Amino acid sequence: MPEPFKNLMSLELIQGMAEQLSAQWPSFDQAAFVRSASHQLESLELKARAQQITGALARHLPGDFTHASDILLNSLAPAEGCDVNAAAPETTGLAGWAIMPLADYVALRGLGHFEVSLNLLKEMTKRFSAEFAIRPFLLAEPQRTMDVLKTWADDSNLHVRRLVSEGTRPRLPWAMRLPAFIADPAPVLRLLETLKDDDEEYVRRSVANNLNDIAKDHPDRIAAIAGQWLKGASKRGASKNRERLVRHACRTLIKQGHTQTLKALGYQAPKIVLDRLSIPCPQVKFGQALEFEVSFTSTDQKDQPLILDYAVHHRKANGGMSKKVFKWKTITLKAGAKLNVARRHAMRPITTRVYYPGTHRLEILANGKSLAGADFELLM
Repeated sequence: MPEPFKNLMSLELIQGMAEQLSAQWPSFDQAAFVRSASHQLESLELKARAQQITGALARHLPGDFTHASDILLNSLAPAEGCDVNAAAPETTGLAGWAIMPLADYVALRGLGHFEVSLNLLKEMTKRFSAEFAIRPFLLAEPQRTMDVLKTWADDSNLHVRRLVSEGTRPRLPWAMRLPAFIADPAPVLRLLETLKDDDEEYVRRSVANNLNDIAKDHPDRIAAIAGQWLKGASKRGASKNRERLVRHACRTLIKQGHTQTLKALGYQAPKIVLDRLSIPCPQVKFGQALEFEVSFTSTDQKDQPLILDYAVHHRKANGGMSKKVFKWKTITLKAGAKLNVARRHAMRPITTRVYYPGTHRLEILANGKSLAGADFELLM
């Protein structure tokens, strides 16, 4: 089995942090910090571990935030060539996962020291990410923080540019929400406009994720932006990267069959006839896979682009059903052509779902429209 994600916040990481901080401030009590930061570590999940380390930092760094910020800044590894995914501190300083609790400390203690804190977060994000820590500043001083982020959108460091889009996601997972941007995403959209053709896929992917967040509250607005950006891309020769970004940004709306979004992406109501939906074994043992086959024929007189998805309606504890859409294929079906496709869908334990035995339902979708469905039984 893969190593649990929480182990990224390990005793080794805590000890390495203590050594680097002590090197910059000899009065730092390494032993007390390690005891506090690692208390019952095995019982804690990732976020709880990070929060506990942040609390230990708050207790053992100087009470004067300016002094503490100098210690943190000097403890960072050189930005050039550092490993932003490191699970243990480097000999040259702190980078990678050690930055997460450091950035949270800045958010905890630095709200009254805006310029010092934002400069520190900018340096920290070059070595990991400060996407969680920037959010308290967006809540406390939204205009001032957005003004800084506007300048960061043109920064030479890709991690700083990514922080602009990732840190302003209205519904960033694991993070506090940004209610003002959920209600009105216009300030965020202006930043994303600057970043949409960034040279780095890492940044463009973040832009797409931000748009996907916004789409949950403003679907029509994102559909309109999708159409505008795709039209503009063809004029600038940036069509492939822009199209990839827009498609990823619209993934939730595509699964929902949002008509305006599909039209913006060049998809119309499907002109096909479903000939057959077959589930060879309608009883599926938990831990195995649901297998199904689909055959359909185009009734269009011209080629048509199709997004094929499928949904599984999972049984819930109360006997109701919960629909989950899964991506399948993107194809162009020729006029009058037939297509036969098959799929295996694993019904195995995952951390994000609790399975219940009984009748489930499979549904086939094309361009967001339901074509047919069939029941199957999950045995546990």
